[in-house]
Amino acid sequence: MTSPAGQAPEALNENEAFRPHTSHWGVFSARMKDGQLEVRPHPGDPDPNDIIQNFPGALRHRARIAQPMVRRGWLENGPGPDDRRGRDEYVPMSWSAVLDKLAGELRRVRDDHGPGAIFGGSYGWASAGRFHHAQSQIHRFLNTSTGGYVKSVNSYSSGASSVLVPHIIGDYEDLVKRNVSWEQIAEHSEIVLAFGGMALKNSMVAGGSISRHVERGAMERAQARGCEFVLVSPLRADLPAEAGAEWIANIPGSDAALMLALVHTLVVNGLHDRSFLDRYTVGWPVFQRYLLGESDGQPKDAAWAAAITGMPAEDIVALAKRLHGKRALIVVAHALQRAEHGEQPVWMGMVLAAALGQIGLPGGGYGYALGAIAYYGRRYNAVPMPTLSQGRNPVSDFIPVARIADMLLNPGTTYRYNGQTRTYPEIKLVYWAGGNPFHHHQDLNRLRQAFARLDTLVVHELAWTATARHADIVLPCTMTLEREDIGGNANDPLLVPMHPVVAPYGEARDDYAIFADLAERLGTAEAFTEGRSVRQWLEYLYEPTRIGLAEKGLPAPTFAEFWASEGYELPQQPDDGGKLRAFRQDPAASPLPTPSGKLEIFSETIASFGEADCLGHPAWLGARYVPDDANPYVLVANQPRTRLHSQFDFGGHSGEGKLRGREVARMHPEDAAARDIVDGDIIRISNERGACLAGVIVTDGIRKGVVQLPTGAWYDPVDPSEDKPLCVHGNPNVLTRDIGTSALAQGCTGQLTTVQVERFDGNLPPIQAYDPPDSAAAE
Repeated sequence: MTSPAGQAPEALNENEAFRPHTSHWGVFSARMKDGQLEVRPHPGDPDPNDIIQNFPGALRHRARIAQPMVRRGWLENGPGPDDRRGRDEYVPMSWSAVLDKLAGELRRVRDDHGPGAIFGGSYGWASAGRFHHAQSQIHRFLNTSTGGYVKSVNSYSSGASSVLVPHIIGDYEDLVKRNVSWEQIAEHSEIVLAFGGMALKNSMVAGGSISRHVERGAMERAQARGCEFVLVSPLRADLPAEAGAEWIANIPGSDAALMLALVHTLVVNGLHDRSFLDRYTVGWPVFQRYLLGESDGQPKDAAWAAAITGMPAEDIVALAKRLHGKRALIVVAHALQRAEHGEQPVWMGMVLAAALGQIGLPGGGYGYALGAIAYYGRRYNAVPMPTLSQGRNPVSDFIPVARIADMLLNPGTTYRYNGQTRTYPEIKLVYWAGGNPFHHHQDLNRLRQAFARLDTLVVHELAWTATARHADIVLPCTMTLEREDIGGNANDPLLVPMHPVVAPYGEARDDYAIFADLAERLGTAEAFTEGRSVRQWLEYLYEPTRIGLAEKGLPAPTFAEFWASEGYELPQQPDDGGKLRAFRQDPAASPLPTPSGKLEIFSETIASFGEADCLGHPAWLGARYVPDDANPYVLVANQPRTRLHSQFDFGGHSGEGKLRGREVARMHPEDAAARDIVDGDIIRISNERGACLAGVIVTDGIRKGVVQLPTGAWYDPVDPSEDKPLCVHGNPNVLTRDIGTSALAQGCTGQLTTVQVERFDGNLPPIQAYDPPDSAAAE
């Protein structure tokens, strides 16, 4: 039987005109010509992102999955824990046979253990399309077909801040999306103090489509107008050259101490805005006693902070005085809260901006995470965007997203989260569609142990990622260029018809078709599909946007007219500073959605939780990443430049950025010389959790004592049977710690750790990350 989801898009022909499409890193057009994929950026993009050049090499790469596969051990022994995951062979199966088996396993788990034994894993980055959004598809399926699932909350990128911000500032979305814009920086900011920077490699990607990359141009215009940019980061590249930034290469993880010392300098010199603090904040007196050392005997002055930050005390004092009296913007990057006690720099950034009296002013105040992703610092669209409903999840249980290994390894144990004592559920089946936890997660050897505990792991994937290699059932899904969709996001004005450019690879199907056929086997097809084909869903999802345009008296093209276009420009809301601007203008009429209605420098709510690692006010809770004889370097595991996370690591643009096929680390010249390492060597980076190989570039653009290795190289263990195998490809998450930021948020701490580094002089193991696993003939 063929479900409505099985209808194919329009026929595809070689050598046709370029067709519009879009991605997380930019709108583009593409075509197949003489058997080769050609891509070109949108002509209206002032600063296109070269990541689109990963598509041609990835489209038909050997890493693609051509047909459904089932792990031999699962077929032979049935569902259950198995440490062969990640090193077993696979048996090809027909779609009909594999979906029959999967439907049976879903019924077994649901009926024997309840829907609370199913974990719905997805991270939402699989497509910029509004319909083929893997997270929405899998959650809709599990809600309509299995009675719900245990979900995750928050994100690896903002796990600490997304829990903290509602307590102290209010709505997280208002802070990052309806606050300080790039337009305001270009026109109004006089000094931008960027803790962790605003790296273009981060701000040029979005959770949906992005048609115009404006960040570089905005900083260039601001700098030309006289705005000063000050970068606080161990990495000079965390602001682009166009910003003309002064670089303060601080010790990693010391940002909260520097912020405390800046505020201390303002206070003791009478330069803080007391009227702003009195009118717009609560808890300043409690915090000031801590700041001045009255509550603990240690003033948080510049001399105290100098040893912690590696910055001379006189420079700290001078920087604080430079901030006073100017339209100052304090920026704190996502990166700073991806570490132990990550809540503290986020909280302190707000306090510093409040002490300067700048919050709510155009181009001033607090720009948390500005530059972390492309839809921050943009205007909102003024009409609804196409959105697929996920339905209602009857299961109320959840975990913080970064605690998946804890959940699988410790079912039934308790943990603290946001003032609650919660219990990890016992999960039998994990269903993953969209995302690669072997990229996002930390301590990958521990994650391997966690996945070995499952009865069944199901993965939809277009290529043989490490997550797919650990799955029991692997279902090949389409790449975005092989399907039709609508692309856009709420902070970009261009709505894009995403035309398919090439037929699906092998037997690959889109997630919707897979779930529709599964739902039919489970007797829930109507609830999941509502009888619609993909094209009918696109027409349905587009309609609220069309109605919104018509209600504003604007041209409202039919779906057919939109589909035949290169994209449609949507109206956007004014750049009015959102709730923080309204709060500044009239705090009584426009209170913030915090318990007090004000900015909370001291939070009674957080204090009542009684967590030793997150007090009622921001604080310095000690250095967390201190090198020693065993691990003398601090590793910064930040986001990559040539790909989004681990997506298309096998693409041409990603490959061009590697050294001898391996991910590239960076070291300071003095550190390299001390280890007899030169530019272009292969190095071994290790600690008690694991080890990996990487190429090395020697540069003075990094602080001495720091090694930088970006995430996203596909995990490639030389011998998966070992407890701590060497990753020969350069995945830093074999080294990072799998612990929460604090008992408040339980966020990811994957940004920093300590390591040993040595030159690798042995025979280089081959890179096999992109080679399909061994397979056996179906029986």
